[in-house]
Amino acid sequence: MKLLLISNSTMQGEAYLDYPKLHIRDFLGSKPVKALFIPFAAVTFPFDEYEQKVNERFLEIGHEVVGIHHFEDPIKAVQEAEAIVVGGGNTWQLVRMMYDQGLMKAIRDKVLSGTPYIGWSAGSNVACPTLRTTNDMPIIDPTSFNTLNLVPFQINPHYLDANPDGHAGETREQRIQEFMEINPDTFVVGLREGTMLKIEYSKLELIGDLSARILKKDREPKEVNTSDDLNFLMQ
Repeated sequence: MKLLLISNSTMQGEAYLDYPKLHIRDFLGSKPVKALFIPFAAVTFPFDEYEQKVNERFLEIGHEVVGIHHFEDPIKAVQEAEAIVVGGGNTWQLVRMMYDQGLMKAIRDKVLSGTPYIGWSAGSNVACPTLRTTNDMPIIDPTSFNTLNLVPFQINPHYLDANPDGHAGETREQRIQEFMEINPDTFVVGLREGTMLKIEYSKLELIGDLSARILKKDREPKEVNTSDDLNFLMQ
């Protein structure tokens, strides 16, 4: 199984998908790949526009994407895909459309057979067992909270250590603690912006300049770095 799970698409002051593009290139390999792009997390702009935005960056690194919304048979498109790319946006909308088109099982089966999977933000969240550690507003009934279950832990993308100045609400960690209280056996990875997780053949590694925060009920939160062994999360 090959997964590249990216926290966010864009760093401040950079072009879209600029910071992870070389990692995406290396992950897909030197042979040009035409990946199937799932744009369903887009809510306020058209799928064609999203596809074009992603494709511009992929073309820079010798690959390309084509949106699944162009195919009459989306399940067949998944089954024939060289790679699968799931973009960020609203996780609830993404999951709803994946269920509406029967894609959850199709994508899971395809990735478990060895097809590379790349996701960022919402696209990383849906690689987990459920969507319940998303940061997104629940704008639509997702049909089910269950997602692809490609990894046995949850990811919280865009993880922040503190609230903005002047905001008196819960911190991100406090929100995750609520999740852990109800789901005590599940690890949560707070994936900070500018970082990503790569899984190849059951080996899990952190990529990026920042640490990730590992949380689980009744354990002290743990900071892990790129040199740390994270394979305990895959068990």
